[in-house]
Amino acid sequence: MKLAPSVLAADLACLRKALAAVAQAGCDYVHFDVMDGHFVPNLTFGPPLIRCARGYSELPFDVHLMVTRPRDYVEPLAGLGVKILSFHIEATHFAPRLIQSIREAGMGPAVALNPQTPAAALNDVLPLVDGVLVMSVDPGFAGQSFIETVWGKIAMLAEMRERLGLKFFIEVDGGVNTANAARLAGLGVDIVVAGKAFFIAPDQAGFASSIHAC
Repeated sequence: MKLAPSVLAADLACLRKALAAVAQAGCDYVHFDVMDGHFVPNLTFGPPLIRCARGYSELPFDVHLMVTRPRDYVEPLAGLGVKILSFHIEATHFAPRLIQSIREAGMGPAVALNPQTPAAALNDVLPLVDGVLVMSVDPGFAGQSFIETVWGKIAMLAEMRERLGLKFFIEVDGGVNTANAARLAGLGVDIVVAGKAFFIAPDQAGFASSIHAC
């Protein structure tokens, strides 16, 4: 599996150091959680910080929009080396149009869904996206445990991918660690997001290697 550490779990006053740690550990992406204080209760950062971060990292960026108006973020994020741009299916009634605009802006569109949102909510957009980001904790709150009911949703998405002959990646965010990584990989997960588990690891390169080995 690939690993995308979430810098939200790092010391943002030392962002340059955190970005260097992600690169030195051999990770695949840098994950940014953009929250607007409306779609989720918390407020984090937006395109200006991501633009600043680009000057200190050569890794592709993986941006997760937890916002009520995801379309407003597409143009500001274009050209910043964002490989994956995920928006929540719960945040828009015009997902195909948004997917098209993300792709036209040079980014890979992915759709995210909350733990309580069924996989069936994505039926109409799965052929259009590059990936699906499955939230395995409630978005907007740090330090949560993996929600057990999400295992079935991951398995269902993997089954849908195979049955429909689609190529979208499956990414999982929330409560990921070395104890559950192998099970995630076994279900067909391609990318995992790790925040606290990565940044508190005494051996960050070893943590990344253990994820890659799954």
